[in-house]
Amino acid sequence: MSDKKEIHDEQREELLALLKKYAYKKGEFTLSSGKKSEHYVNCKPVTLSSMGLFYSSCLLRQQVEHECVAVAGLTLGADPLVSGVSIISNMFTYGKLNALIIRKEPKGYGTASQVEGPLPSKKGSVITVLEDVITTGGSALKAVKVLRDLDYKVNRIVTIVDRQEGGERAIIDAGLELKSLFTIDDLCQE
Repeated sequence: MSDKKEIHDEQREELLALLKKYAYKKGEFTLSSGKKSEHYVNCKPVTLSSMGLFYSSCLLRQQVEHECVAVAGLTLGADPLVSGVSIISNMFTYGKLNALIIRKEPKGYGTASQVEGPLPSKKGSVITVLEDVITTGGSALKAVKVLRDLDYKVNRIVTIVDRQEGGERAIIDAGLELKSLFTIDDLCQE
């Protein structure tokens, strides 16, 4: 296939099939927010597999802003994503993107840094936040706050799956844009 759109459509179909098989479960679950749900999504079995990470990284990279100099996310769900998107950006002609991993709390030793990775030297640089699953948006918004407190510009959050449980509204209310590869409805379809 030489047409980029066809390649991306194929990657999207392959990633969706992996998510349906390995990341999605239907039943009765308690989420990290404490809410009950009949849907459970854990993208790690997919994003920690070679093909799952490749497909998700390629598709997430398409949603990152052109002026972006780094991708970042809160550990643990975003760790493979920021690394994968950084590699994809450098392998192909997208331009260099560094990966940043944000700790939930600052280190209690050494430099007490909360962000690991090569921070952009220019304050005001654009960074896109990546997330595997958005439910309430809390984790992604925490990452945004850390980056904004360091004087970087964050306009967009990109996620693999939006559970459609209020996260998009919270993200929009924070003055950000949310781009989702899939919604919970996509994963539920037979």
